[in-house]
Amino acid sequence: MKFSIPDMTCGHCKAAVEKAVASVDPAARVTVDLDSHTAEVESADPVEAFVEALRQAGYEARPSA
Repeated sequence: MKFSIPDMTCGHCKAAVEKAVASVDPAARVTVDLDSHTAEVESADPVEAFVEALRQAGYEARPSA
């Protein structure tokens, strides 16, 4: 699943997003692209769980194609 995270702009943001994803699924694989402000997550957990974890970390995330 891929997420658009417009406010993600720096290395600290990348680490915060990775930590938020791991809080939902420690085994998830996450690839962050700061240039496109996206994160791709490989997990069987529901999209909504990641959106909520990212929101709690301070990032508005939207599922994207």
